[in-house]
Amino acid sequence: MKTITSRDNAQYKELVKLAGSSQARRKSGRTLLDGVHLCQAFLQLRGLPEQCVVSESALHNPEVMDIVGQLEAKHAHVLGLPDALYNAVSQVEHGVGVMFLIETPERAVTEPLAVSAVLLDNVQDPGNVGSILRSAAAAGITQVYCSAGSAFCWSPKVLRAAMGAHFVLEIFENVDLAALVAASKVTSLATSGYATQRLYDVDLRQPVAWLFGHEGQGVADDLLSMATHQVVIPHLGQVESLNVAACAAVCFFEQVRQNQT
Repeated sequence: MKTITSRDNAQYKELVKLAGSSQARRKSGRTLLDGVHLCQAFLQLRGLPEQCVVSESALHNPEVMDIVGQLEAKHAHVLGLPDALYNAVSQVEHGVGVMFLIETPERAVTEPLAVSAVLLDNVQDPGNVGSILRSAAAAGITQVYCSAGSAFCWSPKVLRAAMGAHFVLEIFENVDLAALVAASKVTSLATSGYATQRLYDVDLRQPVAWLFGHEGQGVADDLLSMATHQVVIPHLGQVESLNVAACAAVCFFEQVRQNQT
């Protein structure tokens, strides 16, 4: 294990930059996984990180030491930091003191949609995006396509909200969703508060491309017009609409329900 004790160390400065800047993460093609759960999920599902970073106090934590032991047995790079330096990088309050530095996958769309997928049109809140990824993975959906205006899927907030879902999903970013829908081989469903067709009246026993839009404005008009179906989730009470992440979860698990009956 290598140890850094100076804030002026170039490697440490790079970690600070990655932790605090979305632009730096996008430019370098790397991000940080902060916390035991994300690190364990990455190890199990994706393999070795570029680097593991641990705080001095975390070396007394059995879960952290198990991770460090696995990495050192495979000659992976482990970096130790004093608590003060680690806490300046970490964005998790009261965390246990372990994070991974990883490369962020870059995928290009090369084939038409042929399986169930999620399409996010300008969904900007990182918590919503992460929750949608988590629900999609739980429902057995494996592909997610995000427009250029959507939150960066590999940001720390999205990663924490998704709770490891990234590592079982194929995530495509900066996608031309109109071209994707136009070439799709599967039914596309766009959610809209103005639709007249209920979600529960659509046959979902087939692959579906789920299209969700901006938290305030919804799915863009051009995409709405291209969708095979525009659907609404009926609800009771005086609430105007569901949060987009809640809406997505309802849709995914209605599809699950129909495919299990």
